[in-house]
Amino acid sequence: MKMKSILLTITLLFSLLNYSQNISVDTQTYTPQQLVENILIDSDCIDNVTVTNVVGGDFDGTDRSYGFFNASGTAFPFESGIVLSTGRLSNVPGPNSNLSDDNASNWLGDLDLENALNESGTINATILEFDFTSVASQVSFRYIFASEEYQENNSNSCNYSDLFGFLIKPVAGQEQYENIALVPNTDTPVKVTTVMPGVPGSCPPENETYFGSYNDGDAPINFNGQTAILTATANVEPNTAYHVKLVIADEQNYRYDSAVFLEAGSFELSSDLGPNLLVATNNALCEGETLELNAYQDGQNTYDWYKDGVLVQGAPGCGTCGSYTVSEPGVYTVEVTLANGCISYGEIIIEYAALPIGYDTFLTQCDSNDDGLTSYNLFNAATDLTDVNQNSSIQNFFLTEADALANENPIENPETFENTMPNQIVFARIVNQADCSTVAELELRTSNRTLNIPDLEACDGDIVDGFATFNLGDTMSYILTQVTGDITVSYYESENDASNGTNTLEHNYVNNLPYSQTIYVKVQTDNQCHSISTVNLNVLYTPALEADETLLYCLDTYPEPLTIYGGVRNDLPNNYYYEWQFNGITTEVTTLFYDVTEAGTYTVIVTDPNGCSSSRTVTVEASELATIESVNVVGVAPNNTVTITLADEGDYEMALDDSAVYQDNFVFTNVSKGFHTLYIRDKNGCGTQEVIISVLGFPKFFTPNGDDDNPTWKVIGTEAQFNQIASIQIFSRYGKLITQLSSTNRSWDGTLRGKPLPSDDYWFIANFSDGNTYTGHFALRR
Repeated sequence: MKMKSILLTITLLFSLLNYSQNISVDTQTYTPQQLVENILIDSDCIDNVTVTNVVGGDFDGTDRSYGFFNASGTAFPFESGIVLSTGRLSNVPGPNSNLSDDNASNWLGDLDLENALNESGTINATILEFDFTSVASQVSFRYIFASEEYQENNSNSCNYSDLFGFLIKPVAGQEQYENIALVPNTDTPVKVTTVMPGVPGSCPPENETYFGSYNDGDAPINFNGQTAILTATANVEPNTAYHVKLVIADEQNYRYDSAVFLEAGSFELSSDLGPNLLVATNNALCEGETLELNAYQDGQNTYDWYKDGVLVQGAPGCGTCGSYTVSEPGVYTVEVTLANGCISYGEIIIEYAALPIGYDTFLTQCDSNDDGLTSYNLFNAATDLTDVNQNSSIQNFFLTEADALANENPIENPETFENTMPNQIVFARIVNQADCSTVAELELRTSNRTLNIPDLEACDGDIVDGFATFNLGDTMSYILTQVTGDITVSYYESENDASNGTNTLEHNYVNNLPYSQTIYVKVQTDNQCHSISTVNLNVLYTPALEADETLLYCLDTYPEPLTIYGGVRNDLPNNYYYEWQFNGITTEVTTLFYDVTEAGTYTVIVTDPNGCSSSRTVTVEASELATIESVNVVGVAPNNTVTITLADEGDYEMALDDSAVYQDNFVFTNVSKGFHTLYIRDKNGCGTQEVIISVLGFPKFFTPNGDDDNPTWKVIGTEAQFNQIASIQIFSRYGKLITQLSSTNRSWDGTLRGKPLPSDDYWFIANFSDGNTYTGHFALRR
């Protein structure tokens, strides 16, 4: 039984702790009048509290868009209070696990809110209006604004926000509403877009000091983010009736709800001592600085000032202590007791920031004419004026210490300041993040030493135009022989740039004036100008050569050489050095001319006495007389095609019998029977070759008359062509076989069995070795 009791206690405790993680809301227990008079205000010093108007969403059941909240036992900053939302109040408690995104029928916006914030298009406005009278001249209350539109790392947070306002005006008269829900010390309304930590890549932080946090899924409220605790303060006329309108509304559409939480009991009399002055927010007082806190109010009042809870000024109930001067850090509070016994409270936390450290120093600049006057970039002394261990910077330079202390009449051109007297002293105002300042002296000195730096020379490029690339760092070897210690060397196109340290040149520099240009060399030691000297840049001419060319070498002329040359133009060839390369490999030839006997790529590098070089390439291509690989005759003359195939790939043209008519085509048609002269000419001028070719043919007649003119009928052609014929049969006009010729009997004398045959037409059939036949006829004439 005892064990069950322990388990029950643990279970109840766990349930209670789990439940207390989130705030709770109540829409039924308190009337609007009670919410304002008993929850928000709860003070006898604020009278005549009357709720005059309430507007909210019309939801089914008991849900509303405003009511009481209890955050006791949660991580929410307020223990309790009232909350106004643009959605259902039931969606306000945590955890932050779903989107509060409510709407209701006929739920309109608010024109007063739009006018006060200079906005438009509001809907879903929740409004709570009341009148009150204060016995003091100032009232305030604390609040937190929360919204689903706070979305971490989402650019929508840069552009969209619901709206709310705490609007106040006197009941009597026609004064316009004043919005007191503002970013501290500004006239800026509090919104998602005006109080945020920024979104990387989309928008910078805005008043980040007053942003509270993004909320994770375990947050006690169901909103993505919230502000820090803010205070709304209103100055009022004592014993005068005022009207307050608390209003929050969606902008443009009902999506992504927001809410404003007002702390219970925080609407009270107050004495505004201003915002906390903290090092973290960069608004702390500076060391040695004082500040007068003023809590004075009209009437027979008494004032009690406390520092860290200890009375610090006069006796209790001081009637003439409306202000107090702060000279050291602490938590300062004031209690203002009014004539009717009501007490107005004020509090401020004040911290002090250390002054930046400044060092008096000097800045040396080069002076070309030794008159003590030159141009300075005063910021070149920043490192010597400030402490590198402090986050401080030079705010401005001044001609007098008084101006520097007052931050008045700064030097307008500190980057190009020209002193008006030798060793003039100017004053630097040094500030830190807390805007605390100190003043340091800067003495302006001059130096007129120059260095002896020889000219730098560079060869012109392949295009002769007077421009080349110089390595300005080549001056270092000469400078180091004249200056000792750690130095910084920089290069400039003008003396003015060198003096001011502007437009510094890279070490690899292409001159911008052709052939010759002066560069200014600035040497600094310990960040001070040691000297400004000059160096001349000279662009040297490179050898002018003929353009690259391609030449032909006739191989049939070997060993007679082809002479190529270096191609020097506009000068004597003997003024240069030559190096020849063959197919990328350096040869032993070092003369202007080079006798070559083989094809390839020949490159000559021509160098002048200054070491500047140019190169040209001569490509030698080989050519020679053609070699016939084959002569292919298709058909029998004259209905035939003769195709010539060469064994090499030169550039040739051909002619058949007539050496005056050449053709690029190696095919001849309708060539007569017999032997022909073929001319093959090299187009590159390497000669013409003559070759005899034969075309197989059958005579049209023969005359066996006992003389030497056509005594027999025989095939015309070469031995090889004869061998293509297996046999030839000769017939009379009536088809009688007269004789048959063979490879050993190649002609017919016009007889049959030794007797002459008469003149007549005879027919033949040629049988080729490949199986083809050719039929024709011829005449026998006597």
